[in-house]
Amino acid sequence: MFLRIYVVVSSLALVFLTTAALRQAGRSQNLGEITVERINVVDANGTLRLVLSNKDRMHPGVMDGKVMDRPRPVAGLLFFNDEGDEVGGLTITGQVRDGARRASAGLMFDQLKQDQTIGLMYSEGNGQRTAGLQVWDRSDRPLSELIEQLNAANRIADPAEREAAVKKIRDTTPAGPRRVFVGKTADRSANISLADANGKPRLTLTVDATGSPRIEFLDENGKIVDRMPQGSK
Repeated sequence: MFLRIYVVVSSLALVFLTTAALRQAGRSQNLGEITVERINVVDANGTLRLVLSNKDRMHPGVMDGKVMDRPRPVAGLLFFNDEGDEVGGLTITGQVRDGARRASAGLMFDQLKQDQTIGLMYSEGNGQRTAGLQVWDRSDRPLSELIEQLNAANRIADPAEREAAVKKIRDTTPAGPRRVFVGKTADRSANISLADANGKPRLTLTVDATGSPRIEFLDENGKIVDRMPQGSK
């Protein structure tokens, strides 16, 4: 008799706790403040869509299910598309060490199955700073192929052999030239640079640190073929 009562009571308690948990899961909660090292946001089917992380637990990146074998010691926010591929995000670093300032920040958006195609970037080092909007021209080759090759190369034990293998892979990877830059360069000039399909600047509009403006036209070798106003430097 006692055993039957125990089973009935236990079953009722389990039903009550399960119902309460389901009700709680369906309600939004105000947690006030939480302290975490990483938050993963997923779709209902478990597909990873967003990661908010400190620099020690940041996701290394993934494409077509292939995870990049690399450290990524930056804090920030990463986005993932419907297939679970990383598609860019926001990362920030910055520190002063032995009087030297180094910092960077970037908001990147990736081409489908490829690397970043547009971004807002800031970098600082050795007393020089650059900041601006950049646009890259990426190939149609899936980035997952490069990830797979680099992961295999990084597993090579011999350092010299590993370095040679990585260099060979990168040398045969289709280029992703920067086609557009709009921002401030390290010499404190405001600059717009438009490049050809090889990443060579062909038209630049500049206002230098002294306030002098100029427009320059360049050939494929970087030689200035025309300048306005004439005689400007």
